[in-house]
Amino acid sequence: MRRLIIKRMLQMIPMLIAVSIVSFLLIKLAPGDPVQAYITPEMGPADIERIRQNMGLNDPIHIQYIRWVKNVLKGDLGYSLVNHRPVVTQITERLPATIGLMFTSLIFSMVIGIVVGLLSAANQNRTFDKIVTIISYIGISIPSFWFAMMLIYFLSLKLNLLPSIGMRTIGVHSTWDLIKHAIMPTLVLSIQNIAVVSRYIRSNTISQLKEEYVTVQLASGASRTEVLYKYVLKNAILPVITILGMSLPSLVSGAFITESIFGWPGMGQLGMTAIFSYDYPLIMAITMFSSLILILGNLLSDILYSVVDPRIKELN
Repeated sequence: MRRLIIKRMLQMIPMLIAVSIVSFLLIKLAPGDPVQAYITPEMGPADIERIRQNMGLNDPIHIQYIRWVKNVLKGDLGYSLVNHRPVVTQITERLPATIGLMFTSLIFSMVIGIVVGLLSAANQNRTFDKIVTIISYIGISIPSFWFAMMLIYFLSLKLNLLPSIGMRTIGVHSTWDLIKHAIMPTLVLSIQNIAVVSRYIRSNTISQLKEEYVTVQLASGASRTEVLYKYVLKNAILPVITILGMSLPSLVSGAFITESIFGWPGMGQLGMTAIFSYDYPLIMAITMFSSLILILGNLLSDILYSVVDPRIKELN
């Protein structure tokens, strides 16, 4: 286990370097100019050029990148070009909201997906299974932004059941208020993962139900429900651990859209604001934090898989 963790941690270094180089180049090559945020009607070309020089934008790209790396290694992610606040401070303020939303969505999608997948396999080719199959295909293909807008339209505007924006109601600090604000963003982030997990669980459960150990347990007097949840689930759930790591990219990318639509004060909303305002230091910091979350998530997935499956542990 220790060798696995050390190996994965060493692999993180070149991956983060590659991500930083590609991200830095894309940001610099993208259209737009952060200097536009500082220009006033009274400024002349010389003033604009002076601002550009002070921001270091006239230096070659590789010099700018090396300067950025040196600052990051010192723990300095720079200051926002828009509000002039430290980038680290802004991220630490927004990170709990994003992590909380992603974690809730992940747990919710795993629990619902596993239960629905088991029930669908137990009722193979029956009405329930066919309904779940149709809903799963819809869940996999549905655009998250469209689903978010539909939820807002029906649950907020028409039925007035849930708040449509924000994380809390102004002046209200109850847990229930937080839960009400989180329901729709959680559903939007979870819908595709629920569909994927349920299909995987259904397929693996059907395969496991054909194994000899299931026949032996049924012959010994165990009920079908007991065999399903006590024996089959243990073997059918293994691929879900892999899906756990695979689902993180969709959660991170989905957070940008979901948080922007619902006004959720997390890193996704902060990242979208930074992109539209050409806030280069903030964009780079959020990109690197998101990449780090993905890499650590995949590391956790590998560790959990090796814990659950002894064969993987022996290979490592």
